Amino acid sequence: MRSLVTGATGFIGSNVARALIERGDDVRVLVRADADRRNLVGLPVEIAVGDVRDARSLDRAVPGCRRVFHVAALYSFWAPEPLLVEINVEGTRNVLAAAERARVETIVHTSSVAALGTLPDGAAADETTPVDSGHIIGAYKRSKYHAEQVALEAAGRGQRVVVVNPSFPVGPGDVKPTPTGRVVVDFLNGRMPAYVDTGMNVVDVRDVAAGHALAAEKGRSGERYILGGENLTMREFLEQLAAASGRRAPRVRVPYAPIAALAGVNEWLCRIGGREPRLTRDTVRMSRHAMFYSPAKAIRDLGLPQTAVSTALADAVAWFIANGYVRGSHGSTPRRTSPE
Repeated sequence: MRSLVTGATGFIGSNVARALIERGDDVRVLVRADADRRNLVGLPVEIAVGDVRDARSLDRAVPGCRRVFHVAALYSFWAPEPLLVEINVEGTRNVLAAAERARVETIVHTSSVAALGTLPDGAAADETTPVDSGHIIGAYKRSKYHAEQVALEAAGRGQRVVVVNPSFPVGPGDVKPTPTGRVVVDFLNGRMPAYVDTGMNVVDVRDVAAGHALAAEKGRSGERYILGGENLTMREFLEQLAAASGRRAPRVRVPYAPIAALAGVNEWLCRIGGREPRLTRDTVRMSRHAMFYSPAKAIRDLGLPQTAVSTALADAVAWFIANGYVRGSHGSTPRRTSPE
């Protein structure tokens, strides 16, 4: 079976390509001409040069594929909203239209838990938790929510579209790195003297990749599946990271008010310097709500695996050190966030 993976140079997309290859798929990948292809080195894939914003390139890449895994997205809390809409929302619309023209059997759309609601008091949200679209924090989360709506609307019109919502993935191959990966890298480089009290659902990226393949095989069209793992407070996450790396976890918890002020200053300095900030006011606002989710539906209906976060973090630490992201190690240089 031939499958197309968009965003295959990225963290999740490259792992999806690997998971499909392991299952015997003939994999074609949509790759931008200027993309960093390190995650594809050694993989037996057919490369189709194109962009989700370019309908003609999609019409060249999609035909002959029975399944399309639409993973490509701009994952950034700093990019301008028009660019996020162009890539994440309109790009999704373009992929779905090309798949319909080519009579693709199944589309798996990679959404995010960012498109879902949250619950108060640390309770774990699921696929049925309502989201107030008018109060979504940040342009990135809004773009993922609206892209998901485009995918669900296509399913309502008769296309077989299964939506998956990964939580916060960790593991090897995070070349950009993602915001979660930056936390790991900053920790390893001694840049986290303190932390903000928040919570998140952490999952091994390889489980997320397996979840994509399982969604194509077992998922129901028009349904959403949270591809998640363990719910951890930030302190618990850092303690597991300390155990995986042999470094000490920070013990000082910083209140929200000074962090929010610091984020504003950081944004201003980065805007002047033309750099992407590591901390923004939107990310601080998000941290006020524990982003806990339940993957029970995906475990039950898809057979989503549940690798221990400690294993995922140990592999992530080893990969970042081996690839030169940690001071004193040797290897490649981290790159700035770009579309995947």
